[in-house]
Amino acid sequence: MWISSLEFVSFCLPLCLCPSIEEPMLLGAEDHREERPALVPSLFPLFSPTLYFSTANEKVELLPAEQRRLLKWKMSTVTPNVVKYTIARSHFRVTKKSHDWLGCWGHHMKSPGFKALGVHQKLNHFPGTFQIGRKDRLWRNLSKMQLRFGKQEFNFFPRTFVLPQDIKLLRKAWEDGGSRQKWIIKPPASARGIGIQVIHKWGQMPRKRPLLVQKYLHKPYLISGNKFDLRIYVYVTSYDPLRIYIFSDGLVRFASCKALKALWQYLGSKGINTTLIWEKIKDIIIKTVIASDPYVNNLMKMHVRSPYSCHELFGFDIMLDENLKPWILEVNISPSLHSNTALDASIKGQMIRDLLNLAGFRIPQREDVVAACSSATSSTSSVCGGNRERTKLDLSADEKVKQAFYPTQRYADQDFLSTVLEVLTPEDVRALAESEDEMNRRGEFERIFPSPSSSRYLRFFESLRYLNILLDQWEQKYWNNRTKGISLLRSLCQDGIHLGTSDPAHIVRNGQRMK
Repeated sequence: MWISSLEFVSFCLPLCLCPSIEEPMLLGAEDHREERPALVPSLFPLFSPTLYFSTANEKVELLPAEQRRLLKWKMSTVTPNVVKYTIARSHFRVTKKSHDWLGCWGHHMKSPGFKALGVHQKLNHFPGTFQIGRKDRLWRNLSKMQLRFGKQEFNFFPRTFVLPQDIKLLRKAWEDGGSRQKWIIKPPASARGIGIQVIHKWGQMPRKRPLLVQKYLHKPYLISGNKFDLRIYVYVTSYDPLRIYIFSDGLVRFASCKALKALWQYLGSKGINTTLIWEKIKDIIIKTVIASDPYVNNLMKMHVRSPYSCHELFGFDIMLDENLKPWILEVNISPSLHSNTALDASIKGQMIRDLLNLAGFRIPQREDVVAACSSATSSTSSVCGGNRERTKLDLSADEKVKQAFYPTQRYADQDFLSTVLEVLTPEDVRALAESEDEMNRRGEFERIFPSPSSSRYLRFFESLRYLNILLDQWEQKYWNNRTKGISLLRSLCQDGIHLGTSDPAHIVRNGQRMK
């Protein structure tokens, strides 16, 4: 249905003027593009740099041949062009081998398959994210959270039933709701709208296949009489500690797609507080990702050698009701990145470039790639180009004591939790420095967890994790003065504290406060 209202056209008009940034149009303009260094230095001494991914109007310098030979990417049938173009600008070559690639943008796979990942490799998925990516699992997990924490905190998803097991509950809700209501039915594992239909008669209900049946949001917010939903891009770089980013722009989907920023401008011109809507959307996203946390972390421990190996982009579909309250419709774990329009190319191109910079790809030592080929069970390889990155198994006894102690204090007050920063162990310094480096590479992404207000979300975790507490307290203390926090970490890294220490000033015993 095409939009004809003058009011709506004025909202859309600037979007039609966006120039296409499709890569082929830039061929031949090579000599006029600004050259950027191939590596992004860390903010901290003795930390390795990360690979730089450029925009379409930049070119990336060539690394020395020995390092350049390691820049290999494993292509998949689902690798979108926008990813291919972005990695090509950083001089990656395609490989079909299983051991020598550094990055892959591919299908989600069964959890045991993650065991094959070398510690120098990054795949664009975590094991277990289907717990929010499948429609039936999403609603089951959000319903559990609602049951545990109440509707006041978890009231952002429509009433939902999973068939066939909920058929009696659905029949009762159907009868209680009267004859004028509508329900939307969805296959539980479909994508891109396949198999979705709206029904209003019980006789229209399919009986012989698994289905998700959802109360139809019958009073959505309309623009010139037209419904729309929002595609919000959410990027998770780590589940332990949990770090969630949200891209500043997205798509507003009518009959054709428009930019999210343009929607905010349009609503703002009507006197609507768009900041409040955005904060509510962030709240929904954080709570939904937390619902997947126990599953993902358990599978990470079972099947993934290094947390470096996993990262994931989610596409959250959100609809606004007539009161501008956001509702979650579904979560996509393989959101479409195909660019059919100049707007698509502009938003998705910038987003993927920023995402790959955030991911923090490192150049491994050549012998580590060889070791991955010869020893599929090796877990001692470095991904830091010389500085060995310790695993949880390498923690000192004192670090283990500290990390075990704080999560047991679930109901401790802020004064107590703040003591987690009084003695920074080597693992603490590494985790905090990695977090700060990541923030420094965020581009147009905004970190929404951890944040100065993330403490309120810690109670929603099934298991309270030490690194979540540590980063939460760090953000509370240094969010408004990052320079001071970075300066502290720099001095500690300069002394090599993050590499392991016998310095009594950085050793905590029996979880006691040390001054």
